[in-house]
Amino acid sequence: MNSTPELTERDFQIFRELVYRHTGIHLHEGKRQLVKTRLSKRLRQGGFPSFRHYYEHLVMDRTGEELSRFLDAITTNLTGFFREPAHFDFLKEELYPKIRREVEHRIRPASIVFWSAGCSTGEEPYSLAIHAMDHLGDLPGLQLAVHATDISQEAIRKAAKGIYPLSRVRSLPKSLLRRHFLKGTGPQKGLVRVKPHLRGMVRFQCGNLLECSLPPDEMDVIFCRNVMIYFDRESQHRALRNLVSALRPGGYLFVGHAESLSTNKLQMGLDYVRPSIYRKR
Repeated sequence: MNSTPELTERDFQIFRELVYRHTGIHLHEGKRQLVKTRLSKRLRQGGFPSFRHYYEHLVMDRTGEELSRFLDAITTNLTGFFREPAHFDFLKEELYPKIRREVEHRIRPASIVFWSAGCSTGEEPYSLAIHAMDHLGDLPGLQLAVHATDISQEAIRKAAKGIYPLSRVRSLPKSLLRRHFLKGTGPQKGLVRVKPHLRGMVRFQCGNLLECSLPPDEMDVIFCRNVMIYFDRESQHRALRNLVSALRPGGYLFVGHAESLSTNKLQMGLDYVRPSIYRKR
């Protein structure tokens, strides 16, 4: 193919219906060019003469492999280490001291469980593990677990490897890098890898927020940031119901700064703490 075929209005409609059915993400008209750009590569790779031919192949593929590639191409994986630092400041200033006091008074065990929902390529869950280790690691017998889920299988594969370009961590303190990352040499020059002690704390799996296949533990903290902003109201409600059901009473839900739970938080038993932070009653 020498040129990209036209993505007709009907083509765009059937693709966004497919995306919504499998992810709950609503692609408005402004995303039409994004869909065309991201699917054009699949058309070239597969030799499909039109978007409609690609769609027919997609829905006929009983293995589910092409659907996975399709969703990987459409969903956005924007992330970074210690994004939205105000959230990490809250953990350090409010939650960790509370956990420390409760452990010292034997009100709770020395443990903390996180869920990074929509974890993309892993920077967020590794940031949570690093942060908790650096502030609670001196508690005797500390049990730390980070569950990390994303709808993209490709993102999960990358996250589990824990390998990143050096440029992605260059802004982190050097002492933190020495504790938690290995610097590549030879063929791996220009890369870093999360150290084994940290990778062992994070459990990655493919998961959909609209389904009930939740991590098995009750969560102290859930980060679900800049995920529900892509959902319509019905899908937001379903996702939020699943998130809140995974939180232990008193646990915290963090969403993106551009997101608001509005009346949903009242219906779900959440109290507003500060912008983008909610606590389960």
